[in-house]
Amino acid sequence: MKPAPFSYLRPTTLDEALAALAEHANAKVLAGGQSLLPLLSMRLAAPAVLVDVNRVPGLDEVRSDEDGVAFGALVRHAALERDADARRVQPLLGRALRLVAHPTIRSQGTTVGSLAHADAAAEMPMVLTLLGGHVTAASVRGERRIEADDLYVGPLESCLEHDEMLTGAWVPALPARTGAAIDEISRRHGDYALVGVASLVSVGESGAVESVRAGYLSVSDTPLVVDLSEAFADGEMSPGNLAAAVEVASAAIEPDADIHATADYRRHLAGVLTRRVVAAAHASLTTEGVS
Repeated sequence: MKPAPFSYLRPTTLDEALAALAEHANAKVLAGGQSLLPLLSMRLAAPAVLVDVNRVPGLDEVRSDEDGVAFGALVRHAALERDADARRVQPLLGRALRLVAHPTIRSQGTTVGSLAHADAAAEMPMVLTLLGGHVTAASVRGERRIEADDLYVGPLESCLEHDEMLTGAWVPALPARTGAAIDEISRRHGDYALVGVASLVSVGESGAVESVRAGYLSVSDTPLVVDLSEAFADGEMSPGNLAAAVEVASAAIEPDADIHATADYRRHLAGVLTRRVVAAAHASLTTEGVS
C-alpha cells in the first residue's frame, strides 16, 4: 500500500520544528522513520504533516560521563551501539541495541525514535524503564523531563502531547557491584521477540545478592519491570532461588496470545529467559570485573 497524502516540512532549527508541531495538530516527527514509515504505508497512521528533523543541529550527539549516557533524537541505533564510552558506562545499552532488528534498520533508526514509538515489543523502551532513565520533551511551551515510569501509558501510547517531540534521553551508569544481561527469543533473527528479558543484579561487598530486577518485552501492553529480589533473600544465586525467581516473574506477567505464540508459551519462555538472564547478569560481575 501507499501512504495517505501528507505535507512535508524540513525545518533547519529546533524552534522551527516545534513551531510546526504547534501549528499542525495532526503532525508526526520523522527522524529515522523505521517505525513510522511502515505504519504510513499500511495506513495505520495518516498524519496530515510530516516534520522531518534530520537537518536540526545538535540532536545527533552522545555524551557519556560517570553518571550516565545522554543521547539526542537523531542518534542512530548503530552509532550508539558502537560508542565505546557509552558501552563502558552502561553496558546494557550496547547489548540491547545489538538485538534491534537488522543492521540496515539499526543504521537508520534512532533510539529516541524507538522510545517515542512506545512499543512494548521493542527493546529500548523496556531498557529505559529497567534502567530508570528519562527523556526530554520539548514544545513551544518549553522543555520537560519525563521519567521512564511515567512515559508509557498504553499500547503504542506515551504521555507526549501532540505538539511535543522527544529531543533526547538519558540512562544512568551501571552501578558498582552490578551486572547486566539481556536475551530474547524470536522466530527468526531480526524479528520482534516472542519474549525478551533484561536483568540487573547487584551484590554487596561480601558478594551476597542484594537486588535483582528484570525487564520484560512482548508480555504486556507497556514495558514491564519486575523486582525479583525476594527470591534471593538468602543472598545466594542458587538453582533454587532462580526457580523461585521464575515463579515470581510468571505471576507478574500477563502475556496475550497472537498468531505467533500462545499466552502459555510466552509465559514459559519468560521463565526460561528469566533463569538464563539473571544468572548471566550475576556471572558478568566476575567476567567483566565489575566492582
